[in-house]
Amino acid sequence: MFAAVNKLFAHGGRQYHLQAEDLGSPLASFEVRVYDGGAILWRKRVPYAEVLDKKLAREEEDEAVRALMDKTLQTVQAAIVKGKLAG
Repeated sequence: MFAAVNKLFAHGGRQYHLQAEDLGSPLASFEVRVYDGGAILWRKRVPYAEVLDKKLAREEEDEAVRALMDKTLQTVQAAIVKGKLAG
């Protein structure tokens, strides 16, 4: 798998770099990081063992993990807007 999702998110006069990087099937998780000016502002590891437990075809598994990454980044964006991840 080893996919990554990167987004730029502008809010409050700042440009945040949001990143979700797959740590691979053996760890069954991905790490989400929020960068502000090149420095890591926040990070969290998100498990996805429940996706692997479904025994999906590889392509469907990849899509499910990517969808979880996208949803997580949307949640992070909302947290930034609400001031929960202010730098």
